[in-house]
Amino acid sequence: MELLKRVLTAVVLIPLVLLLVLRAPIPVLAFVAAVVALLAIYELLKLSEAYGIKPLRAPTFVFAGLFFVLIGVEPPATDLLSTAGFTYFALSFAVLGPFIFLVTAMYRSDLASGFPAASLSAFAFAFIAVPMACLVQLRQQWQGSFLLLYLLLLVWAGDIFAYFIGNSIGTHRMAPRLSPHKTWEGALASVVASIAVGIGMFHYAVPISRALLAAHLIDLRDGVFNAPRSLIPILALSIVLNAAAQLGDLAESLIKRGASAKDSGRILPGHGGMLDRIDALLFATPVLWCYAAWRVMQ
Repeated sequence: MELLKRVLTAVVLIPLVLLLVLRAPIPVLAFVAAVVALLAIYELLKLSEAYGIKPLRAPTFVFAGLFFVLIGVEPPATDLLSTAGFTYFALSFAVLGPFIFLVTAMYRSDLASGFPAASLSAFAFAFIAVPMACLVQLRQQWQGSFLLLYLLLLVWAGDIFAYFIGNSIGTHRMAPRLSPHKTWEGALASVVASIAVGIGMFHYAVPISRALLAAHLIDLRDGVFNAPRSLIPILALSIVLNAAAQLGDLAESLIKRGASAKDSGRILPGHGGMLDRIDALLFATPVLWCYAAWRVMQ
């Protein structure tokens, strides 16, 4: 029954997510990313109560929401939010956040709860809001839609293969204290699946882009219309992204295990909470964003 719920939820959500990341206007994508981020932040703040922390809920939500408003404002069509502009906003908020949250915590009657709460809010912003915003800015970069398609397919394929291979033939526990069901067999299958996605996207980049363009799912600037020259960088990037995704999953497991929780929430049938669903992307998206930003500077 649990597996059926998991499959049905994925069947409904995957087409919607792909349509959103490929074609939705930037303000719409930023709005949805903000909603997802705020739901995940809510779940993280809820989990923190098991650690004895009294979170700063409203200030955290307002701070993260304002960040998405700024990066989601529709710029002129010829002047998309640049990588440098996004970096400025993200760095400014990350630097100012601890000060703002500490000042807010000064007004608490229980002063001992102030520092842990402010630290949690700053962490929630860096851990959840910034990676989700990186996803939005990736769409605004050259070949952005294709990069996002590659990222999502890679993460999903890795997750699916790790789940089914790990459950069927996995015997060697990978991190029993963090995630009892994860195995090295599943982890290896995940890497292989991500490599397969990378190779497939490399070899069929041009026809995939042409098909998406013909279907009006991407604009000309968002596809790959010149065949990549070397497979090696794609292989290396696929492996690194897979490793980041698996570490993101384990990092969230650390938080949940410390809070004695199985899932971060129950919003998605068969998948748990929103944080459970995006944990791999929280590590993988910034890695791909760094690669894309480095590529722009070359």
